[in-house]
Amino acid sequence: MPELFDKHGGFRRLHSFTLATIVQLETLRFCRRFLTHDHRESDTKFYDPKGRQYDQMTQAARSGRQNIIEGSERSSTSKDTEMKLTDVGRASLSELRGDYEIFILDRGEIPWSAQSAEARAVNAISLDEAPFSDDLVHESAKHALIQRKKYARWLDTNDPVIFANAMLIIIGRALNMLKSQIAAQGKAFTEAGGFSERLHTHRLEAREGQRAMEPAPVCPQCGQPMRRRKSAKGEFWGCTTYPDCKGTKPL
Repeated sequence: MPELFDKHGGFRRLHSFTLATIVQLETLRFCRRFLTHDHRESDTKFYDPKGRQYDQMTQAARSGRQNIIEGSERSSTSKDTEMKLTDVGRASLSELRGDYEIFILDRGEIPWSAQSAEARAVNAISLDEAPFSDDLVHESAKHALIQRKKYARWLDTNDPVIFANAMLIIIGRALNMLKSQIAAQGKAFTEAGGFSERLHTHRLEAREGQRAMEPAPVCPQCGQPMRRRKSAKGEFWGCTTYPDCKGTKPL
């Protein structure tokens, strides 16, 4: 009999979660550094005077990471919810990618070509496997910061366009990972079913178990043991000496 509850959590080991953590942290840094003033002209002209762009970008980055967490935690009872939340996280990161793209275009620049040397260099970064097992919050945070150092060349720059271009590529990589995750979640749901199906199976098998433990009565006609039998009308107790004795009793 399949386990009633699927394993859940485990998101801290996903590369997509590591990248989403980096994206949220670096978006906060980007907005603090480059959306406070318009560096093209003077330090007194605000690029985002009402803070709307700042708020939208930081919230989209947060949504990307948080929905990966919530989807993973809900996976034990709802694969459907897990897929939907993962997709919400993916949509949020896609929205954030659009903001970085507009930031670059607004400065008269064009996002890096995927074939450019810089884009290839960012894409070539290889993430380490998560080595932790017990102290998950501490170790996963440490892991994300170590992986972030691999992108320091682009994320520590004072040029906001270089920063934004690197973020475009990092976010794009996270989006591809989440797309693969959703496909894997859908395959698992198709093959193993969801919580409702497993709950139904557990109920049926529990009932069968209770019935199997029910002691057999004796035949009211001959006194011999009886056993379960089935007919078109359902189950009933029938005498074990049938056809010599045709004694029956309802279950």
